[in-house]
Amino acid sequence: MTDIAKEVFGVIPEQGSVEKWTLSTGSVRVEVISLGCIITSIKTLDRHGNFADVVHGFDDLPSYVSNPRFFGAVVGRVTNRIAKGRFSIDGQEYKLAVNNGPNAHHGGLRGFNKALWTSERVENGVKFSHISPDGDEGYPGNLRVSVTYCLEKHTLSVHYSARTDKTTPVNLTNHSYFNLGGHGKEDIYDHEVTVSAQAYLPMDDTMIPTGEVKSVENTPFDLRAPVLIGSRLKEIAGPGFDHNFCLWEPGQPHEERQCARLVHPESGRVLEVSTTQPGIQFYTANFLDGSLRGKGGICYPKHSGVCLETQNWPNAVNQPQFPDCLLRPEEEYSHTTRFTFTVV
Repeated sequence: MTDIAKEVFGVIPEQGSVEKWTLSTGSVRVEVISLGCIITSIKTLDRHGNFADVVHGFDDLPSYVSNPRFFGAVVGRVTNRIAKGRFSIDGQEYKLAVNNGPNAHHGGLRGFNKALWTSERVENGVKFSHISPDGDEGYPGNLRVSVTYCLEKHTLSVHYSARTDKTTPVNLTNHSYFNLGGHGKEDIYDHEVTVSAQAYLPMDDTMIPTGEVKSVENTPFDLRAPVLIGSRLKEIAGPGFDHNFCLWEPGQPHEERQCARLVHPESGRVLEVSTTQPGIQFYTANFLDGSLRGKGGICYPKHSGVCLETQNWPNAVNQPQFPDCLLRPEEEYSHTTRFTFTVV
């Protein structure tokens, strides 16, 4: 049985009231707001029966309005990067805002994380809805999109759905930063991670995939067996992991499968992720620098959290050999990701 409560979290001038929904079972408590469908808190038990908040976030609405690192937000229309902010559909070129080096990133200047979504109660959860008009941030088509959060026992399910009246790229994810040691723990070096992927996408120096799909075999990207994050980070060139791991091969159906497992041995907390998406972006909070003050005034330094962003492959709209990211008027975008919290 899931307890569901709703309250006003705050008001954004000229936009309206932001609602906060709380979903609770005996072992998990999730708080999410109607601004950006942002998960503001996930509290889970350790092996001794103690609750702790395991995601980054803020205490107040103005901080979430700014939210430069997308804490807990739904990102779209297209998460991750689009090379040079350009793509073509049926011979027509579309230009997006360039907001990450030379590339478009995470939906643009005012992506879905900045939208105030409508919300309604559903069985075991809450459904958020939004209409993105034709031309929004440069994308074609009127897009009707919904995100539904449901909590059942130990599992938080996130279902994404969208329809369009004009062909457009769509790629949605949730951008929560996890630290299973509990809020305020400085790093994730003592976490063990597993990512069930045979291949990953190498990137150029602007973080756009080169087009190569490379086997993880005999590389630091082989996460198929549990590895300690702190040790493996020392083997990675650059600031850390921010790479797409490939969960799909041509000809495979998009069936839900377990794709990642995160374990904090000290507390015993475990997070398992399953998804219907073809990829997962494993990101180790490389660009946090301690300048953001979060809940309780805590600063978030580099490598203080882990993102497990289930999604299509980055820049797929410009890479025809990647999984198709175009949504057509006769189709429905429909993907589900589940986060299951247990202890060992």
